[in-house]
Amino acid sequence: MLNENKILGLEKLGNFINEFIQKDDENYNEKEERLAYLMKRSEIENPWFTLENQRYNLKQWAGLFTKGNIENWLSKYELSNTPKRVGLILAGNIPIVGFHDIISVVLSNHIPIIKLSSKDKLMLPFLLELWKEFSNNEIEFEIVDRLENFDAVIATGSNNTARYLEYYFKNHLSIIRKNRTSIAVLKGDETVEELQLLADDIFRYFGLGCRNVTKLLLPKDMKVDGLFENFVKYQDVINHNKYANNYDYNRAVYLLNQDLFWDNNFVMLREDEKLFSPLSVVNFSRYETLDEAKQFVEDNREEIQAIVAKPELGLESIGFGETQNPSLDTYADDVDTMAFLSVI
Repeated sequence: MLNENKILGLEKLGNFINEFIQKDDENYNEKEERLAYLMKRSEIENPWFTLENQRYNLKQWAGLFTKGNIENWLSKYELSNTPKRVGLILAGNIPIVGFHDIISVVLSNHIPIIKLSSKDKLMLPFLLELWKEFSNNEIEFEIVDRLENFDAVIATGSNNTARYLEYYFKNHLSIIRKNRTSIAVLKGDETVEELQLLADDIFRYFGLGCRNVTKLLLPKDMKVDGLFENFVKYQDVINHNKYANNYDYNRAVYLLNQDLFWDNNFVMLREDEKLFSPLSVVNFSRYETLDEAKQFVEDNREEIQAIVAKPELGLESIGFGETQNPSLDTYADDVDTMAFLSVI
């Protein structure tokens, strides 16, 4: 099998990460000490990348890297036998967010030409070197400051940046990703456990990811007080300086504008139709019928990454607490990256 060593190497990388997470620093070997150092440096250079969030992220990836899991994912595609150079412009909003694109390119038998985000430039090179070592050096990749000599490109940016990227790469095969966010549609009878899991969907990575919930759709008679009660496990988020600065700023703006909002001293709820909310704020709106909620989803489909809701609502949703646990075949912007890479 063309990918055998690559797959086994990725599984070994997952095992290495799992062993690292289970150890304490007194028992680290040389490679683990290097990883621990890079994680600390990443947090210093980008305070949003706390050690807790980095460890959570690594654990989620490691759980996916089993031989059976990877082979099952790849079995759905006709992989190329002709390596192409695929340019990757990576985001840096959450730790190693571009890893899935890199893995997809490598396992499609292409060569990723990687432009790292300035916010996330330490961990990915180390993980790729480990994967290469564990794969008998069958992994090819390049890390560059400027994309040149490529056959296709996958780029992630804001809506404004995407317009520029679409023009710049108009003569190349490309996937250009734009801003997306996630929402939760509540039925009103959610359990305490479900609402506490919803807090994970909102607060993990401080709410900076496209899979973080920034908008709630609530039944017209549902009180918001119960939400606050079940978000309390994230109350320490206000002790993070950058988060606190956003909270203080947004709260001051709402007070000056005499806007109505609900506040529990670390997050604000605001009734607003907008999908995207400022950091430290969660927007919500109310619906009278489920059809009304479904229409909202349909109207905003192009900007929604994930929907959290109970299965009986019939919204092609995922479970509470699952937004930051995507599978290998979960693709950003719902664009099948592997299918794209199979035909370039």
